[in-house]
Parts: sequence; C-alpha cells; structure tokens
Amino acid sequence: MAKKSCRRTVTHVMDGDTFEVARRIGKFNIIRLANVNAPSKNTKAGMKAMQVLRGMIGGKVVTIRPVGTSYNRIVAEVFADRKSVNKRMRERGYR
Repeated sequence: MAKKSCRRTVTHVMDGDTFEVARRIGKFNIIRLANVNAPSKNTKAGMKAMQVLRGMIGGKVVTIRPVGTSYNRIVAEVFADRKSVNKRMRERGYR
C-alpha cells in the first residue's frame, strides 16, 4: 500500500469513523479515521457521530494520508477543507 497522500471523493459515510471513497487506494476503498473511536452506529450516540462526520466530509473531496491497514480498510489521517477531520472528531469527544 502506498503511504503517500492522495485525494478521493467520499461516496458514503458508514459510521462515525469509517467512510467509503469513489476510487480505490491500492486494494481498498474503505477508510477508517486513525485515532478516532466513535460509538456503534446502532446507538443514538453512534447515529449522531455518523451525522457529524457526514457533515464534515459527505460528498467532498478529501486528502487521505494512510498510516496503516486494519480489517480490509485503510487507516488514515484525513483532511477536508485543509483541516484535520481526525482532530475535529477527537475535539468532539470521539477518542
């Protein structure tokens, strides 16, 4: 897997810390935010986290900086509008 940054369009926010992009990066098109832990989407808090993430990146072109892989997903630092999505989610309590 390439470790350099790339830009991709977000097609689907799956939950509060995972989303899908239009074009694959290597073998993967599912991205997990590094160092962010949102509640399960099957809970009220999880639905709120998903809405927060969707508001930040839904349909946008984001910059993805991979740091590893886990469970067939890329784990990455993600930037939207030149701001760290990971940091913004952690600031909202999703640690």
